[in-house]
Amino acid sequence: MTGQPPLVSVIVPNYNYATSLELCLRALLAQTYRPAELIVVDDGSTDGSVEVARRLGVRVVRTGRNLGVAGARNLGVEHARGEILVFVDSDVAPYPDAVEVAVGMLAADPGLGAVCSVHDPEPLIRDSLVEEYRALQYHHWTAGSEGPISFLFPALMAMPRRVFDDVGPFNTRLRETEEVDYGHRLTQRYGMVLTTAVRSRHDHDHRLGRLLRKLYRRGRDRVPLYARRRRFAQGFETAGRAGGSLAALAAVATLPAVVPFGPAGAALPLLALAVSLLADLGMYRFVLRRRGPLFLLYFGAVHFLVNVTIAAGVAAGAVRWLCSARFRRLYDHHLPLRAAATGEPA
Repeated sequence: MTGQPPLVSVIVPNYNYATSLELCLRALLAQTYRPAELIVVDDGSTDGSVEVARRLGVRVVRTGRNLGVAGARNLGVEHARGEILVFVDSDVAPYPDAVEVAVGMLAADPGLGAVCSVHDPEPLIRDSLVEEYRALQYHHWTAGSEGPISFLFPALMAMPRRVFDDVGPFNTRLRETEEVDYGHRLTQRYGMVLTTAVRSRHDHDHRLGRLLRKLYRRGRDRVPLYARRRRFAQGFETAGRAGGSLAALAAVATLPAVVPFGPAGAALPLLALAVSLLADLGMYRFVLRRRGPLFLLYFGAVHFLVNVTIAAGVAAGAVRWLCSARFRRLYDHHLPLRAAATGEPA
């Protein structure tokens, strides 16, 4: 870069994440990049999040009602002045050089529309074994996909303001899969990369039920986009990960064959289980090296449930896509920026 560095607007959407929000904001206030403005968009929190931001001297904009993360991000953009937009979820703490590295990557490649971070394999807050599982699983999945991507990872990502203005706002109709829609729209015109050079820690879900419900809904609601745009569905998102999930579901679905057919019937679920394990063999080796055999047993059990849940969500989405014209049109439209959200400074 030459001359005055561009102003960066860091936008933090938040809904009831007071505990991790403080860690997030302290990490952002310690960034090496200048000049930058920091905006928290509070999406109707009831847990003291606004007080956390105010105590740290951070500007807060409030949505007035819960819009979802897409609407909160859009509102933050309306209040931002920077040439570069950096979106950081309130449960993410970037490394001190994260913004500087991301801005440098964007400056080096004018055709690059977004730079996304890979989270560390250790969670931001260690408060459950489920969270330990999710941090390892998510890190291995994303780090193995480093490079050009079509699937947006918005928990920590940077993009030029001109790109946002060109692509348009996040779709506020999508509460679970706004990043799928946005990644597809962005990559029609610009490049997008996922990189371990931009590092962060994430406070992942620490309750198994919450994690499984989220993954089920995301698997279900991605079907209309993948069904209609097969090119977008190619690559890491549908390779080994999808194979492991489908094989895990097949292992469960074929269990009833054991009763009428005995040992011969057991071959089907065992074969499907073996396929599922082989699909994620690299991940299991990674976990074994980091945490040892005992944790690997726990990890494998939870990951099997996760795989079954994702595949069940996709199956439910396929049925819904066949039966519902409204569901098939889920990704047809997005709201203009000014209609996406309204709010006022806190």
